[in-house]
Amino acid sequence: MIASRTFNRLAPSYSSSTTAAHKVIFRSKIINRRHFSTDKETIKETSTTVVKPKDSSSSWWTSAEWWGRLGAIAGWGMSGSAIYDAQYQSPDIISMNMTSVLIVYSSLFARWAWIVKPQNLLLASCHVTNVAAQLNQLRRALNYKLEQGHKEDVEKFVYTAVAGAVGGAACVVAGPVVRQKLMVANLGLLSTIAAAEAGPFTVHFWAPMSKWLISGASFMDLHRDTDKISIAQYSALTLTGLFFSRYSLLVNPINYTLCSVNIALFGSSAWHLGRKINADYIGNKEEKKDE
Repeated sequence: MIASRTFNRLAPSYSSSTTAAHKVIFRSKIINRRHFSTDKETIKETSTTVVKPKDSSSSWWTSAEWWGRLGAIAGWGMSGSAIYDAQYQSPDIISMNMTSVLIVYSSLFARWAWIVKPQNLLLASCHVTNVAAQLNQLRRALNYKLEQGHKEDVEKFVYTAVAGAVGGAACVVAGPVVRQKLMVANLGLLSTIAAAEAGPFTVHFWAPMSKWLISGASFMDLHRDTDKISIAQYSALTLTGLFFSRYSLLVNPINYTLCSVNIALFGSSAWHLGRKINADYIGNKEEKKDE
């Protein structure tokens, strides 16, 4: 009797505690299901965002990689033209001034292509190749001058080249030290210019400046004899100017100096190329018709 009463007293508390436990488990299941459902929706949204297609209609225009590849291909054309001219063209058409400028230009741009963002290894390799090709062209031109008895001209050129190389090496070594001192000197505008990403203490500045030498050489020689103009070389220079005019505005840091010089390079090289095509193909046909 006493046992049954004790059981009856304990039974309600046992059933109520069991019911409460079931309720807790049921609620936790519902919460877990809701949480799992939310996670699935989040995953779906994330996957939808990832696979969302880009607007391909304008991507090529704003792609630094795309324009960088085109510029590199045009650069390879310049390297290839130097290799081609070495095999099939006489050394008397070689301009030693232009060849020297191209050596400096490609040396600087090989470095520029290596550190610019995004990095352009295709462009860097083409400029390294062009340095070797232009050095070979310069060797041929100097040998030709010696064979023609212009020893004094050759010696003068060599002395000038050596002096320029020594001066350039000194600037490369001293430049970072001078830049650091100017940056910490708090000299206002001068310190700001020294700290600029594309300022005069960086290759981002000097690579375009070397290209100004190419454009300047073309502008100074606008009436050069068309027999001494290489179609391959000036075709490559024209395309280089065209592609780099856009590419220079998409890289990091943006390089307005590079943009302006490539516009000038495009104009001067296209002028020489047009004169050459007119003299060799269009003008000859008109003369034959007259005959």
